[in-house]
Amino acid sequence: MINVFPIQLEDHTFIATSVKLPKTNLLTISNDKGYIMCGALDVGLLNSQLKDRHIVAGRAVGVKTIEQLLESPLESITFEAEKLGIHVGMIGKEALLKMV
Repeated sequence: MINVFPIQLEDHTFIATSVKLPKTNLLTISNDKGYIMCGALDVGLLNSQLKDRHIVAGRAVGVKTIEQLLESPLESITFEAEKLGIHVGMIGKEALLKMV
């Protein structure tokens, strides 16, 4: 099952996506600039093999819901996210607001 719905943070709209898979869920919250995601995100791949795409992204591990993704600290981020002032340990919703 796939759920897609808007999330408002301050005056900004983001899109939350939850994909229910066997034994896990894929979770993302995004806008046109970047996204945060659950532990399935491979930040190392984005920073190395896909670095020419300049992807702004962050990863939170151990999250099971969109609400947890918003409130959890990021465990890793891309180089492009760091350029926007996003850092490891920043909670998800704070990182998203740096992407506007």
